[in-house]
Amino acid sequence: MTKFMLLFLLLPIFIDSSAQQTQLQLKTTKNIILETAGIALVLNVEENKDVNMVYLGNKLSKSDEYTQVTRQYKQAHDYTSMYQSAYAASGTRNLLEPAISVEHADGNQSLDLKYIDHKNDISIAGKQHVTIFMKDELYPFYVELHYQANYQDNIFEQWTVIRHEEKKNVKLTKFASANLNLKSDDFYLRSYHGDWIAEMQPETERLTHGIKTLDSKLGTRTNLLMSSYFAIGMDKTWNETQGTVLLGGLDWSGNFRIDFEKDPQDNLRIIAGINNYASHYALKPKTAFTTPKFTYTLSTKGVGEGSRNFHRWAKNKRLVDGNGERLTLLNNWESTYFDFDEKKIFHLLENTKKLGVDLFLLDDGWFGNKYPRNADTSALGDWTENKKKLPNGIASITKEADKVGVKFGIWVEPEMISPKSELYEKKPNWVVKQTNRPEYYFRNQLVLDLSNPEVQDFVFNTLDQLLQKNPSLAYIKWDCNAVIYNAYSSFQSDQNNFYVDYTLGLYKVLERFRAKYPKLPMMLCSGGGGRIDYGSLNYFSEYWPSDNTDPYDRIFMQYENSLFFPAIGSANHVTTFGKQDLKFKIDVAMMGKMGFDLNLEELRPEELSFAQKAVKTYDNIKDIVWHGDLYRFSNPRENNYASLAYINSDKSKAVMFNYLTFYNHVFKITKPIKWQGLDPNKSYKVQEINLNKDDNTIAENMILSGDFLMNIGLNPVLENNRRSVVILLTATP
Repeated sequence: MTKFMLLFLLLPIFIDSSAQQTQLQLKTTKNIILETAGIALVLNVEENKDVNMVYLGNKLSKSDEYTQVTRQYKQAHDYTSMYQSAYAASGTRNLLEPAISVEHADGNQSLDLKYIDHKNDISIAGKQHVTIFMKDELYPFYVELHYQANYQDNIFEQWTVIRHEEKKNVKLTKFASANLNLKSDDFYLRSYHGDWIAEMQPETERLTHGIKTLDSKLGTRTNLLMSSYFAIGMDKTWNETQGTVLLGGLDWSGNFRIDFEKDPQDNLRIIAGINNYASHYALKPKTAFTTPKFTYTLSTKGVGEGSRNFHRWAKNKRLVDGNGERLTLLNNWESTYFDFDEKKIFHLLENTKKLGVDLFLLDDGWFGNKYPRNADTSALGDWTENKKKLPNGIASITKEADKVGVKFGIWVEPEMISPKSELYEKKPNWVVKQTNRPEYYFRNQLVLDLSNPEVQDFVFNTLDQLLQKNPSLAYIKWDCNAVIYNAYSSFQSDQNNFYVDYTLGLYKVLERFRAKYPKLPMMLCSGGGGRIDYGSLNYFSEYWPSDNTDPYDRIFMQYENSLFFPAIGSANHVTTFGKQDLKFKIDVAMMGKMGFDLNLEELRPEELSFAQKAVKTYDNIKDIVWHGDLYRFSNPRENNYASLAYINSDKSKAVMFNYLTFYNHVFKITKPIKWQGLDPNKSYKVQEINLNKDDNTIAENMILSGDFLMNIGLNPVLENNRRSVVILLTATP
């Protein structure tokens, strides 16, 4: 076994009091094995009915050898047997951070979960689902540990179902989704912090003894300041192509908490779940509480392989229509903001057709009459067309869009309410706020209480009625711009349940919506990237990475997001932000699902012509970007330039994006960039595309083998007057 193999079960020790010496004994145990195409997870049931984590690593060719894992490590004290618990409880033998803590109906706070049985379900093709049934020895308190192995994707999903049959409510004071135990010589955490217009800022640190916590207490936009997605390297030299790496994250759109605890035995315990901050959940008898899924993958070949696992799984199992198509679009926001009318919108529909994109998106400002939405200070909640701006309603725009030959989409922010609105006047008890304290606004608005079923019905009906009245609507942009201040629900009898039930209420609305409109494209926007997680992306076709659309900043954000989220889900728009030329902006947007937020009248004729040609170029390569495998060649934080490529499934085509990010001094690349992922036996025609005028410096009709490109490389000739270069490879007959 290599030094990076993750081995987790330490031999138990018994103290022989008569001999006053420690004797090592191997208990009678049984293993529960989950396998994907490349990795394996093994759990162990000890003789005393404890369930421990035994192994997470490369899949072994001989499955019976998993039983030998327990012989490879010996522990120093008998109490450390709980260090490897698959779901550590508090109040009895566990001395470290628990995965679950409870207060029983009688006030007792102890819990000791023992194995009852397990079920191994392989009835769904490509998946293995193991359920382990556990029960406390004294109380009628039950926990199910769920593990799902996605075979081809090399992804594990893990969650927990908690229930009880006590006479009164049991208080869940901590209720994690997963409890992993890793063993290695060292651990390096890459996590992501940020803020509005500064999302996904990476930070890498060596984990030392104690607890490092990633968490959110914002209620909504919960990934705004900290992401729940992370990478753990098991070696100091881990990088894109080498080292053992675990990538994971919590698929939850509410408050999260992930603890990384390096214990006295130098193991790393990862406990991930809903944040128990202000959320000691009151669980009724005979009611099942299901935690969100914690999703992770293990790669022994660096971060790149782990990313491709995540992308493949997301496209197959999470994103709406993840293997389908997307709509390129023109958005009106930066051309009009709130100042528009029907005439302007009709003109923008013509511009959409002229540009050559698929859809026109009408952004904020189309609604509200008593309190018109002419700024961000009013009308949220009053979802009727503003009669002054749109006297003939949305229907007239959809009709005109059909006439012009483009699709039409619209912006909504249905979770929010403006204090200056008719809805607030009619339903003040629907608002999240402390009744006896001053209101405190985030972006001049408050949050509707989605823990309340009446509010859930209102939000669903808002969307449903909009689509019923306008059935040709082809796209929804769902925004969420506020966090929760003064958290209080007039609906909840126990305020500890509010944060959890708010997020569950959001999911109920989205589930109803997707049941009725399963394929409608919908963008997840949360004041930028404040809600990028696979809990919400289960209902959306794409996400908005940031309100910061400066292409230099976006290179870094899009690069970091690509560790976990595929290009087909990343909505990248060309805007007026940034001082770079139009080619650079478009090249950066092409990294994902391209859109435009420009006033075409402000473009020079040659810029408009270039943009139109760029749309056609993108149409020719978007299938590779959306459905190909991603390989990152150069990290912009390490080399002053970014380089990455998408390669299609049969390795016959590839698109390489290169961006110069060091712009304070004269700089150019003087050596070739080595490729990954090509077929070494294929020959490829090398062609620079999306050219601005005649700036091609790549030799025409160059043909290079995949072997050459991966061992020698290709220099895209980035320099100060060539700040972005896009290269297409096409296999020759």
